[in-house]
Amino acid sequence: MAYVPVAIVFLLYFSSIPIAFALFAATLSYFTFINTGMPVDLVLQRFITSTASFPLLAIPFFIMAGAIMNYAGISSKLMKMADVLTGHMVGGLAQVNVVLSTLMGGISGSANADAAMQCKILVPEMEKRGFNRAFSAAITAASSSIAPVIPPGINLIIYALIANVSVGRMFVAGYVPGLLMCLALMVTVSIISNKRSYKPSREKKATLMEVLLQTKESIWALFLPFGIIMGLRFGMFTPTEAGAIAVLFCTLVGFFVYKELKIQHFPEILKDTIYGTSSVMLIIVAASVFGYYMSWERIPQSITSVLLNVTESKVMMLMVINLLLLFMGMFLEGGAALIIVAPLLVPVVVSLGVDPIHFGIIAIVNIMIGGVTPPFGSMMFTTCTITGVPITDFIREVYPFIIALLVALLLVTYLPGLILFLPNLM
Repeated sequence: MAYVPVAIVFLLYFSSIPIAFALFAATLSYFTFINTGMPVDLVLQRFITSTASFPLLAIPFFIMAGAIMNYAGISSKLMKMADVLTGHMVGGLAQVNVVLSTLMGGISGSANADAAMQCKILVPEMEKRGFNRAFSAAITAASSSIAPVIPPGINLIIYALIANVSVGRMFVAGYVPGLLMCLALMVTVSIISNKRSYKPSREKKATLMEVLLQTKESIWALFLPFGIIMGLRFGMFTPTEAGAIAVLFCTLVGFFVYKELKIQHFPEILKDTIYGTSSVMLIIVAASVFGYYMSWERIPQSITSVLLNVTESKVMMLMVINLLLLFMGMFLEGGAALIIVAPLLVPVVVSLGVDPIHFGIIAIVNIMIGGVTPPFGSMMFTTCTITGVPITDFIREVYPFIIALLVALLLVTYLPGLILFLPNLM
């Protein structure tokens, strides 16, 4: 009976009930019908008090910063910068697509937001340049998996709160895996583009003067993610305060530097912020209540015991966990999957001597790859819906990119020094 709420969560989720309501309904049913020793009002109290966390303020701030950037013209400046850097390469706009996702990681922080934006901006232009539409949708979905790994991705904050680790260290740990994913996708794009004769978007490599001029124009957009990390490194502000500073910085740049942000944009910005924050926070508080039930029944400890009985080899355990997380990522949206599996698996990996920061990056990269993978990957549905590409065509084009991302995942998993080098400098 202790595991009935877990079954209820999956039953409700696959019945198209939003994951937040599925989690809350499962917990409420447990404390109402199975374990009647606790008053239900204490469960409701837990639902409310779980929002009273200062670090959670970072989420609405960074969501608002991303919304402001879209109206402030910062996204277009980053696209021009990506074109100057990689437009001359084989695959042209497909390479730009990958680099833009990497640059946007510190801005949108959301894979689906990044995929939706690039479907509208880049995919039509790629079609005009002779790229297959299904290929364009596939590289857009695959590259969007980079965005939540690059700071200040919302999933980095969520994991840090669940695992009780430093948000600042999680931010810094995200750079190397994000760049590895970017490099793996760029190599794959180059191989496919050579075979299909996809042309560059620029006739020749940008001159040093062109790069410098575009850097000057885009410097304010590029400064934000690096400014956040440097501020955290030197103790100028906390990750939560960094979100508020990001909002202020984007607003000033949009008004006074790029001059594209207008007062009339703010109702839409606030609406985007409220929608984005409410959906994330509802999942977080529902998962907190669900975690209360799991702690009551000692489910994390039971799963730790079961997995350690299967194997005590760190290498094999990480492989098993990778397969589990990839499977979860296919069915659940990134943040929801992370909230469910992190409390269960962190005790397992810590008992094997895996650094929780390292494991957090493994989990996030895993779940993001799952979001691209058929049959239920959320980024797959986002890109196919917006571009009108049949899912069968998408699957045919996306598998080389999934293989490339899996290679990056193996490096992230089994070379912890790569991930922990920068956090250890803090």
